[in-house]
Amino acid sequence: MKDFSDPRHIARILALQKLFEYNFKNQNLNGKNDDYFEDNDLCEINEVKKFDKELTGKIVVAVKKNTTELDKIISRYAPERPIEDISQIDLQILRIAITEGFIENMTPAKVAIDEAIELAKEFGGNSSSKFVNGVLGNLLKDSEGKNDKK
Repeated sequence: MKDFSDPRHIARILALQKLFEYNFKNQNLNGKNDDYFEDNDLCEINEVKKFDKELTGKIVVAVKKNTTELDKIISRYAPERPIEDISQIDLQILRIAITEGFIENMTPAKVAIDEAIELAKEFGGNSSSKFVNGVLGNLLKDSEGKNDKK
């Protein structure tokens, strides 16, 4: 497991929690509830003192902004699992990794994939890490293939 004292890893955990909450409330409350956990609340719940607040904010904003594009990418690389059938945790982890490593280039793609696999192991189900790894691994192969052709 990843070191829980790494401020960037904690930033991703908090982004995952914020995006899960945002998506859950929008689906189940039709966007009517704008009372969300603040960073300080999540830090207290998770018993963390230090995290990369800028990274958390960038991830959350970018995922919200690019959700349609992200879901198209996920659908392409997970054709056997429609978006609505993917667990919400796995979906948010994939959205974060694709945003961070492929769309916004905040982090090298391989680092984003490694982080996503760790998040899937920590928060997902039994097969989450394999699913996340498969989707992101295929995306990486395609993106590396496109770069080789340039």
